[in-house]
Amino acid sequence: MAGRLRVAMTLEQCWHRVPGGTAGAAVELAAALLAREDVDPVGVAAAHRRPPASGAAMPRGLAVRQLPLPRPALYEAWHRARRPAVQRATGPVDVVHATGYAMPPRRGAPVVWSVHDLAWRREPSSFTARGRRFFEAALACAARDADLVLCSSEATRADAQAAGLAPGRLRVVPLGVRARPVTEADVADVRRRHALARPYVLAVGTIEPRKNHRTLIEAMVRLDRRDVDLVLAGPAGWGPSLASAAGRLGDRARLLGFVRDADLAALYRGAEVVAYPSTWEGFGLPVLEAMAQGAPVVTSKGTSTEEVAGGAAVLVDPLDADALAAAVTRVLDDPALAERLRAAGRARAAELTWERCAERTVAAYREVAG
Repeated sequence: MAGRLRVAMTLEQCWHRVPGGTAGAAVELAAALLAREDVDPVGVAAAHRRPPASGAAMPRGLAVRQLPLPRPALYEAWHRARRPAVQRATGPVDVVHATGYAMPPRRGAPVVWSVHDLAWRREPSSFTARGRRFFEAALACAARDADLVLCSSEATRADAQAAGLAPGRLRVVPLGVRARPVTEADVADVRRRHALARPYVLAVGTIEPRKNHRTLIEAMVRLDRRDVDLVLAGPAGWGPSLASAAGRLGDRARLLGFVRDADLAALYRGAEVVAYPSTWEGFGLPVLEAMAQGAPVVTSKGTSTEEVAGGAAVLVDPLDADALAAAVTRVLDDPALAERLRAAGRARAAELTWERCAERTVAAYREVAG
C-alpha cells in the first residue's frame, strides 16, 4: 500500500444556517475516509464557539481545527488575499480538499475542489448579488489554483468545463448513499403521524421552480386517481407558492414541508412511486435515496438524474405532464414492473456507496500528491 496521506478537508459549510447537501456529502465522505487505512483526514473551519447543527454533526473520531477568523472574514480573506493557509490550523498536510464552495489558497500542498453544481449560473435569480459574487470568486480561484476538480456527475463536469475549468483537471466522482434501516413499523408510524391513509406518490426536494412540482401536480390532476395521494416533502425555497396549484387536487395533495431524515427514509419505503421530475440537477441525491429504500422511481431523462438512476428508473420528459402521468400510471398499475424497479434500484444504490466515493476521492488525492 502507498504511504498514508494526511488530508485537510474544509468543513465550514457544516456551520451554515442551512447546511444543505454540500455539508451532508462532506460529512459522509469524511466518515468513509476515516474508515480507511491509507488516509488521515483532518477538518478545518472558521472560528466557532459551538459545534455545527445536528444535521451536519461531525463523524466520530474526526478532529476539526479552527482558523482564527469568523466565517465572513475567512471567506473574504481566502478569495481576495488568498490567505490564511489551512495549514495554520492543521499543520502540514499532503492535500487540501475544499469540500464546499469556499476555495482556500494553494500554499504548500496541492488543492482538490469538489463542486456539486453551478446553480448560480443556471438560475442566477435564485441567488443574491452578494451570493453570486462569492461563487464567481470561488470559481475564479479554483480555475487558477485547483489541481483537480471533483464533479459529482457528468452533467456537472460539462457545466464546469463550460464555465472555463480546464477539462484535464476535471474528474467525475459520484456521491453515495447510506440507507437507513426502516421497518414496517416505521412506515406505519410515519403514515399515522402525517395522516397518510391512502397509497401515495412521493416527491422530495426544496420547493423551487427547477424541482418542477407544478408539472407533477398537473400530471396528478390528469391521472385522476381518487385512491392515490401526492405527498410533497421539502422545505420552502423560492418562487411562487404551490398552494393554489396543489389545491386542484383537494385532499389528495399533502405538503409536508421539511421532514427529518428518519421520517424521510420511512416515507421513501412506503411510497408506491417516487417522482423526481427536476429540470436539472448537479446530481439528484433523492433518486439514489429512494432506490436505496426500494422505492420505484420515475425521473427526468437527459439530466444528471438519468445518470444516477443508471437504468433502474422510468425516464420521462420532465416538462410533459401527459408523459409523466403515463409513467406514474404504469408503475401504479403494473406490480411486476414496480417490483423490477425496486430490485434494480436497490442494486444500483449498492453500486453508489460512500465507500466507493471515498475510493475515487483517494485516487484523486494520490494523483495530485504524486
